Amino acid sequence: MFQVLQYFMKSVFKNPPVPLRLFILIGAVLIYGAFGFLYFELSNNPELTLLDGFWYTVVTMTTVGYGDFFPKTTGGRFFVGWPVMIFGIGLLGYALSVIAATLITAKSKEMKGMSSFKLKDHVVILNYPGLAKLEHLLRELLLGPAGHRQIVLVDEHLEELPVELAKENMRFVRGNPVRDETLSRASIDSASHAVILCKNDGDTASDNLNVSITLAIEGRNRAINTVVEIVDPASEELLRKAGCDRVVCTARFGAHFLSQELLNPGIQDVIEDLLSVQRGQNMYLVAITDTRPFGQVAEMCREKGHLAIGIRTSEKVLLNPEQSLTVKTGDRVITVGPEQIVTV
Repeated sequence: MFQVLQYFMKSVFKNPPVPLRLFILIGAVLIYGAFGFLYFELSNNPELTLLDGFWYTVVTMTTVGYGDFFPKTTGGRFFVGWPVMIFGIGLLGYALSVIAATLITAKSKEMKGMSSFKLKDHVVILNYPGLAKLEHLLRELLLGPAGHRQIVLVDEHLEELPVELAKENMRFVRGNPVRDETLSRASIDSASHAVILCKNDGDTASDNLNVSITLAIEGRNRAINTVVEIVDPASEELLRKAGCDRVVCTARFGAHFLSQELLNPGIQDVIEDLLSVQRGQNMYLVAITDTRPFGQVAEMCREKGHLAIGIRTSEKVLLNPEQSLTVKTGDRVITVGPEQIVTV
């Protein structure tokens, strides 16, 4: 049946797309069934209307068969009933198969990173370092203040987005993250944040790639907040010049963790608890609106359920400062608390 329909469609409509062909053919069957039903049955039932004819045709094509209207004449049964059942059901079945194939193709393209996205105020993650690391990062982002934002992954060599990431509604764009075409597909111009990960942990060549990606992103969107991961601390200055907002050196952090765990066994658990949004208390930087002593700022934080442990100025970090230390507008207080507060 489907082969007959396909042959008929190809012979009659050569250029129109398949959805248009289906629309025309289904419309033709509806018109034929409605007018044919009236032609043969109106003499037996003068109260029939054109709407009744269309109702009968739709009910027959969808195999619902309510039985409120049906042909009673021989002509109505053979010249209307049978054709509507055969061609109508065949057309609807073919239409459903086309719709299903279209949806499957679209989903496959999205999983393989072939789609383009029109997003705004979203987070773009560049480079795929491995499933475990990206899953951990994704969980932290989703549970944090930016958890409501869409997240797009951009990578050149990943063939298909892992199911674990797709379940978290992560989008995927496959392509060279240095190229404008790839960045456009990820809507980098309207993104709020970009996280550039090291392609290979421990490989300093990843830093060179990340510098190129940073230049490409900053050249298109100067307002974006960019955080870059590096292997070699010597790359930090170059990334600052490229316009990067924040640089994280994993090698340096790893050395700190190892030495502190050696000198203070168990300190790693404390640091992980402070840095992770998945459990316990978290560490925040809170903006200060007016110049006042640190003791007063600490008391204001305490009223909001936060513990003030230091100050972050534009030049340095001061931990456990004197209560009389003057904190200026523009500085940020370092706090530990259950949730983010904006200002004190």
